[in-house]
Amino acid sequence: MQRLKKSSLYAWFMHQKNKVMDASLGSSDDVEKGNDPYEVTSGICDGATCESYEPNELISVTSKEAITESTALSELTTGRPDGPTTNTYDQSEVEKVTCVEPFDESMKEQLSKIDDGDEDIDLLNSHYSKIKRIVYFIVSSFTFRIFGILLTFVDLSLIITDIVVSDGTMYIPLEYRSVSLAIALFFFMDVFLRVFIEGIRRYFSDIFNSLDAAIIVVTLLVNIAYIFYDFKVLKDFPKLTIILRPLRLITLIRVFHLAHQKRHLEMLTRRMVSGNKRRYKKDGFELDLTYITERIIAMSFPSSGKQSFYRNPIKEVVRFLDTKHQNHYRVYNLCSERAYDAKYFHDRVRRYMIDDHNVPSLSEMVAFSKEVKEWMAQDEENITVIHCKGGKGRTGTMICAYLLASEIFATAEDSLYYFGERRTDKSTSSKFQGIETPSQNRFVGYFAMVKNTYNLTLPPMKKLTMEKIIIYSIQGVGKGNGNDLKVQIIMQRKPVFFCSASKNSRIVHDAETDTVIINLSNCPPLYDEVKVKFLSSSDLPKYYDDCPFFFWFHTSFIQNNRLYLSRSELDNPHKPKAWKIYRPEFAVEVYFDDVI
Repeated sequence: MQRLKKSSLYAWFMHQKNKVMDASLGSSDDVEKGNDPYEVTSGICDGATCESYEPNELISVTSKEAITESTALSELTTGRPDGPTTNTYDQSEVEKVTCVEPFDESMKEQLSKIDDGDEDIDLLNSHYSKIKRIVYFIVSSFTFRIFGILLTFVDLSLIITDIVVSDGTMYIPLEYRSVSLAIALFFFMDVFLRVFIEGIRRYFSDIFNSLDAAIIVVTLLVNIAYIFYDFKVLKDFPKLTIILRPLRLITLIRVFHLAHQKRHLEMLTRRMVSGNKRRYKKDGFELDLTYITERIIAMSFPSSGKQSFYRNPIKEVVRFLDTKHQNHYRVYNLCSERAYDAKYFHDRVRRYMIDDHNVPSLSEMVAFSKEVKEWMAQDEENITVIHCKGGKGRTGTMICAYLLASEIFATAEDSLYYFGERRTDKSTSSKFQGIETPSQNRFVGYFAMVKNTYNLTLPPMKKLTMEKIIIYSIQGVGKGNGNDLKVQIIMQRKPVFFCSASKNSRIVHDAETDTVIINLSNCPPLYDEVKVKFLSSSDLPKYYDDCPFFFWFHTSFIQNNRLYLSRSELDNPHKPKAWKIYRPEFAVEVYFDDVI
């Protein structure tokens, strides 16, 4: 149990338990609002209650908001409170949502062994934790590092000037040398504070830290010697002059200190780019890399060249995997937009071509989960490394599919929550680093149904044509009447339909209800994964996918030939920075016809 408490799985159990306590104290409306910057895009159902706290028993969750709030199951919603509706589902049919099946002992043991890979956590959990945290954030700040690099350049300029001028007759005042001494003391303080935070053994276990500390100590001693040399009493000793002059050249080793400062700056830049995603900071590694389970790793793109300055350097990733999991790892690259030489990873790389901020096909999710399960079954030491560009959206979608396929979790909501908890470092920020886009959340929900209903086989194909699109709360969106909007439908990565005010559609604007109805004509049969992309001839801001808003759905999961998506279930309007344009009532409703 002690080991379980240290893992994020324990945090997940506590989350379920806390929801019961919240429910016993009051309704879900009493919960503090505004904590989730992405509304409900993480797919977590508030107001859920657990019937059992014991991990060996079945934990079930009752959610009264599962229908209207979960992006993963949005197709089950059939009406809006103030808008037109057709058929309405009985809430009781979907009121019970199973969160977790009983864990066997081996699964609990595996999940409790997860390495957070962060030595800083242990360092800051001491008696002096408050002081250490303050010092840590100061010396690890971007500003502190930039200031250190500037001081290094200033000091080098002073040293070169000192060497050039000292052979002449010009007198160098004591104040001039005092600046160099102050700079040396600054860097000595930097080393002292880092040793205070990390401890002597850990700090000096890094050879670069040891060399840097030696350089700083030597230059500090030389500067102190120069200060005393400026006193006339010491100048009367000719032998001392002979000794001190060569020491001026020794201070030029500060150039190597500049290289060490560059190393720190690169590290900080990578931390800034990765935000508060959990990083592996242990055993001499500093990578945007997270153990989701003991055998599943999520990371950002392994880069080379200029990109390695702010993303994971590919050689460091290789060194990590060869050190920790030699001959027992397989890498999955989910980026359609970039690649690298598979020889870096000894040709153990698989690719799935998924566009950034978009979704994989269900067939890709099934193939991936089966492939990973087979790889894991070959050897208990085998691990799988998954990445896209940032190691969050596409990566999280596929990892959640595996978590469901391997029966670690039984519902989309729980796999989504667990991935987000593992990928987020809450010690630096509360921003959720799980799967963000509504369509990706929705497809994890689809996959859960593929696993639980169809036993990891694809659902029967369902062909539909799109009859009309209704957009609610259109005022303030572009021209506000829908005439500037264009609709593009994409299947299998190819556009299959396009319409605008003058082509393949008839647009009707109802100012009284603040809605726009786009009646489509000549829409081809749609099947499987479908992407609906909205473009605009006005100055509507473009976000993901270089468009104002879009969404994905799968025809096999359309109920009653109708799909309703609220603002939080649409890609781009779900983002808080877009809420100035898209009001809370903004929504898209699509009606279909069956293809006979």
